[in-house]
Amino acid sequence: MELLLDPITVNSRKVLAGFKLIGADYTVNKIDYFQGKQQSAEFVAVNPNAALPALRDGDFTLWESNAIMQYAADKLGNTEAYPTELTQRADVNRWLLWECSSWFSSCYKYLVENCVKPLLGDKTDQNVLATEGPNFNKLAGILDNRLSGSRYLCGDRPTIADVAIAAPMHLHSWAKLPLQDHKNLVRWMTEDVEKNSWWIETTVLEGFQLP
Repeated sequence: MELLLDPITVNSRKVLAGFKLIGADYTVNKIDYFQGKQQSAEFVAVNPNAALPALRDGDFTLWESNAIMQYAADKLGNTEAYPTELTQRADVNRWLLWECSSWFSSCYKYLVENCVKPLLGDKTDQNVLATEGPNFNKLAGILDNRLSGSRYLCGDRPTIADVAIAAPMHLHSWAKLPLQDHKNLVRWMTEDVEKNSWWIETTVLEGFQLP
């Protein structure tokens, strides 16, 4: 499977970490995000959204990061990373959908304001962060409550749901995500997710640098 991505972006790192959790073999075709290569005619022919990442598997192409992880897990038959039992799969799917509908956009505001803008010489808009604060804390509270009763989101072992939820938080210290009131979420991220090889091997450093 060929992954067209830039390892520094949230959803690209998500797919890379997901593939490592799943145990999928892949090659990387780097599409430089900051040079706008995702808007090239060649890439848009693969993903008309001009957004990273995308997958090419023979004649089959696929975009949307969570769908790419689902596809890889099913292709390899990894039922630990993506369970096939009806209620367990529905639970994982719930978090995958919630991540792209709610969680990503909230975390992304902090990433843009506290990371991207200063890096490009622009000023952080504190009004944006003040407005987003109540929503972020509501969403983080949902995760914190869920993680009060289990080590990972869907039980005692990580699934692609954990990868999806962790990805928008991947630079949480630099992005200054307000996590101080969400101890279970912090525990999950720092003591569990960040200690896994699939996360360590896809590290992105402050400044959007790779090790």
